[in-house]
Amino acid sequence: MVVLGVETSCDESAAAVVEDGRKVLSSIVFSQVPLHLPYGGVVPEIASRSHVEKISGVIREAMCEAFAPGQGVVDVDPSWWGRLDAVAVTYGPGLASSLIVGLSAAKGLALGLGKPLIGINHIEAHIHSVFLSPGAPDPREAGPLLALVVSGGHSCWIDIPRPGAYRIIGQTLDDAAGEAFDKAAKLLGLGYP
Repeated sequence: MVVLGVETSCDESAAAVVEDGRKVLSSIVFSQVPLHLPYGGVVPEIASRSHVEKISGVIREAMCEAFAPGQGVVDVDPSWWGRLDAVAVTYGPGLASSLIVGLSAAKGLALGLGKPLIGINHIEAHIHSVFLSPGAPDPREAGPLLALVVSGGHSCWIDIPRPGAYRIIGQTLDDAAGEAFDKAAKLLGLGYP
C-alpha cells in the first residue's frame, strides 16, 4: 500500500509518501521558522496563510522524490497519482486554521483521484513515528508500551496496552513543554526557536 500523507497541524507544511506503513519514499517539510521568528512563537494566522501558499508545492515535491528520486522537482507524471492507494491527513489536534488547509488539500486530492481519505490523529502519529526508523520493531508486535509525547503543542503520557488502544495517563493542562520553552526563551532574550 502506498499512501500520500499531508501534515499541517501547526507551522510546518509537510507531505510524505510511505509504502506499506514503514518505508518512507519521500518526506518534504517546509519550515516556517523565519516567518515566526520576529514574534517569538507561532502566529496562527501567519501559519495558515503560509500553508495555503506552500502545500501544493510540498505535495508536488514529495511525489517527485518518491517516484523520480534524484531528479529534483519535475512535473508530476499523471501515472504517479495512480500508484497511490490512499491519501492520509492530520485531522487534529492542532491549530484549527492550519488543519483546515491540509484537510482541504487532502480531501480535494482524494476526491479527484477517487482514493480513500484517511484521517490521522496528530498525537497517534507522534507515537508511531518511532516505528519508521530502520531496525525498529513492527508496531503490531511491540507492546504493551508507555509513550511520552513532548511536542510544541502537546505533552502527555499514554498507556498503549495493545496496538490501537490508548489511555492518557497524564497531560499538561495549559502550555505544553515546547510552548513553555518558547515563552521562557522570549523572556530570557534567547530568541526563537
